[in-house]
Amino acid sequence: MIKEIKRIWRAGGYSWLGLRAAVANEPAVRTELILFVVLAPCVFWLGRNAIEYALLFGALFLVLLAELLNSAIEVIVDRISSEWHELSGRAKDIGSAAVFIALINFLVVWGLLLFDRITN
Repeated sequence: MIKEIKRIWRAGGYSWLGLRAAVANEPAVRTELILFVVLAPCVFWLGRNAIEYALLFGALFLVLLAELLNSAIEVIVDRISSEWHELSGRAKDIGSAAVFIALINFLVVWGLLLFDRITN
């Protein structure tokens, strides 16, 4: 049991290092983190109950998650080679598409709840 707790603690430390590295080195992560910090308080104005809060926060977290994964893909591809390769470009484009889908999800969730809040 103690070993598992230590392992989880170390894993959390590595996660924290990864988040710090992403913020320090990835402008898109910084932008979306700022978006998160600015919009997080709006969750409590826009949402009316725990389910709506979860949807609104979930949409924000999903954008951050997708951007972190996209950034990781880009770093790995850049680490492997600086030469252009079709598969490298495809990997980066697919990662970018994941961020795009997360942003569409964000717009749909926030848009629908905002529309509901305004019309009711």
